[in-house]
Amino acid sequence: MGAYNYSEGLEWLIERGNITNADTLGAWITQELGQGSIAVDTAIMARAHRLTGQLAPTDVVPNPTVKNLSYWNQWLTATRESRELREQSLQMGGSLRKLLVDLDPAVQAWFEPIPSTQPCNYAIAFGIGAAFWGIDLHQSGLGYLHSWANNLISAGIRLIPLGQTAGQKLLLHLTPTILHQWQRILLLGDDDLYSCSWGLALASMGHESQYTRLFRS
Repeated sequence: MGAYNYSEGLEWLIERGNITNADTLGAWITQELGQGSIAVDTAIMARAHRLTGQLAPTDVVPNPTVKNLSYWNQWLTATRESRELREQSLQMGGSLRKLLVDLDPAVQAWFEPIPSTQPCNYAIAFGIGAAFWGIDLHQSGLGYLHSWANNLISAGIRLIPLGQTAGQKLLLHLTPTILHQWQRILLLGDDDLYSCSWGLALASMGHESQYTRLFRS
């Protein structure tokens, strides 16, 4: 989906010296898991998974839950803190949507709630795809969080730089946190969908004008 192209502000933080080793990278990822927008993204993925699971392909158009998928997709776009983060979510979502349809054209019916003129966020496409292929919500949520953390660690390995072993140790160390945060995310109601990720927003906006860049965010 092109996730390897994005560092979500890490490139700017590393250049400024805020993140310098595995410990500081781990602290940043842990903070984001607990208070950042990744929790909101994962909660929206879970909603897309549940809503898609309620639909039968022949009932996509008249089903009253149709508008909810479109609503959550637009809501998520509106919550992106910066241009780069918004473009990342929509580019990865569009790529995943295309891949899923190429793998099995039948999945196109499950995307009908999101008009072709409306870009699809990655969290929405992930939730739809996981539900279509019968991957249960628990495994989908853990996979979503794990892949997000793994991508940031991969960016850190290249930028700091870290060794591959150090990166694997960090991912293993984060596993209990990922498990805990997933259980918390499952309990979030609609009114609880907010984050305190001003650090991510500032890092992302700083990256937009960074002189030398390897990553798109």
